[in-house]
Amino acid sequence: MRRLGHAALVGLALFLGLVGAAVQPGTAVAQSVGGTDPYTNQRIESVEVRITNPSQDSGLNARVTDAVRSAVALFPGARFSQQRIDFQIARARRIRDVGSVDYDVSFGRTGGLEVDILVTLGETAAAEGRGLAFGGKFPTIYEKDGTFVRFKLDLLGLYYANNNAWYGQPGAMLAGNPLVQGTPAGAGYESWLESYLHYGVYGITPISPNLYLYGGLSAITSGSAGQELFTDEARTYTGIEDAYVGVVGGRTDAAGNRLSYNLTVGRQRFTLANGFLLANTAANGDERAALQANARWAADMLALARLRYNTTMFEVFYLDPDELPVIDSETVYAGANLEMQPAPGLNLGVSYVTSPESNFNYFTPVGGIAGTREGLQVYDARFTYAPNSGGRGPFFGGEYAVQRNSEFDMDARAGWAEIGYSWPEARWSPTISYRYAHFTGDDPDTATYERWDPMLSGGTGEQWVQGANHFKVVQDSNVIAHRIQARLRPSPKVELVPQLWAFYADSRTNVGGNPALTFLSDDEYGFEAKLTAKWFVSRNTYVHGHLAYTWPGEATRTAIGSDDGWFSAMLFVRYAF
Repeated sequence: MRRLGHAALVGLALFLGLVGAAVQPGTAVAQSVGGTDPYTNQRIESVEVRITNPSQDSGLNARVTDAVRSAVALFPGARFSQQRIDFQIARARRIRDVGSVDYDVSFGRTGGLEVDILVTLGETAAAEGRGLAFGGKFPTIYEKDGTFVRFKLDLLGLYYANNNAWYGQPGAMLAGNPLVQGTPAGAGYESWLESYLHYGVYGITPISPNLYLYGGLSAITSGSAGQELFTDEARTYTGIEDAYVGVVGGRTDAAGNRLSYNLTVGRQRFTLANGFLLANTAANGDERAALQANARWAADMLALARLRYNTTMFEVFYLDPDELPVIDSETVYAGANLEMQPAPGLNLGVSYVTSPESNFNYFTPVGGIAGTREGLQVYDARFTYAPNSGGRGPFFGGEYAVQRNSEFDMDARAGWAEIGYSWPEARWSPTISYRYAHFTGDDPDTATYERWDPMLSGGTGEQWVQGANHFKVVQDSNVIAHRIQARLRPSPKVELVPQLWAFYADSRTNVGGNPALTFLSDDEYGFEAKLTAKWFVSRNTYVHGHLAYTWPGEATRTAIGSDDGWFSAMLFVRYAF
């Protein structure tokens, strides 16, 4: 069994001293650009409640601020949900002396979000009703007596281009790939367009003073045209996205302790912690179009129970992801997750995930089948620590996970460690960090199966989409990745993220990976330089783009007989209510 190497750990220790889409093996896939929805499930770094027209009565200001903070119930460390914050703000608008409540979002210093709750004092008008039902404005349909119903409208247009996609060798890289229809992208400059429209209705209503019933129903219409990575066929697709119900409740005691609970079931999105294990709960591309826009996120079924007491959260879940029919492995997951903040700036988490059903096969170095994903058992522990949270100083993070299987001998390991430093008071508020990540491959000299299964790992390009181009060739399995990353904020609404990547193989036997890279002559996969730009034009409009250049390492050059670099460019605009 090949573990995280001693030399690598020693090297990482010296450095520290000095300063989540799994598919059937052999199937190359593309991953979304990761940032088409800049809010949902992003980590909240700070929450500020601000009165825009404060009264001369400081006692009134303090009472309203505390009441709004309690009603919105949004705290650092939580994950952002637009539906949740809209529902909670509807509750806050019923508070005495509150005329209106809104919110704004900016980029945080370490990749999360800063949320500002904006309160305007005035006469409380919630008893009269708001929304279209009372002659009001879109998107609110009905708001009265604690019941809140609103439209959702999310429109995105994306342009994507490649020069020498698949290093100019699509025949070798995509051999036997079921996603290939017609002509895939390859040598030369080629581009395509994608768009989607997400539309639906979401609502919440009180059952009792401390218990609410909520739900959502939506659909997505998506389309693609041009020379995509796997096909040149134009297509459109419409399908149900969200379809769920739930109950949420809780209370705050006289000492300020917050207890809340949430039970929900149906088609909806789910991310486990930071997306290292589970993030991409729906697949895109093929007949569904919108390959890079990653329009769809909702699992076929999610049953989730979540309990939160102050900064401690416990959840159990059952998840059936919405896989593409052409590569549907009929995998389901179940698990439990515990997260806590025992000290300011310190976040700890542990998770357990199992797969009770799956047809996904694990292939051995000699071409046999070691077993299936059914019976998979994953144990995960992680932490992040920012000693001077919100201010100048270092930050750290790490995670370690082990995969076993109750049906056969499996022992796969994955982990990462990160160190960074932030200067929020300096010009452009720079942050720089180094991250080392290691996902084991299979050692052909042992009977134990050791290749890490990436499951549904993913998220954004700053999470587990490791490289805009390189990730499409080598998923998060049998790979060692070094990343140097900076964050620059010319303004609170604009962020630039330059990245430098180096990728190496853990094992030169790569059965289960890209078919062109099954047996490697060297450890060096390749390198990538990428620049991402993000702009919150307003709370409704978001612009995102990247430029990336990837060049093959010795192992890849030898395997495909080419040293052509791969350039990609992407730009999208998203408008959402």
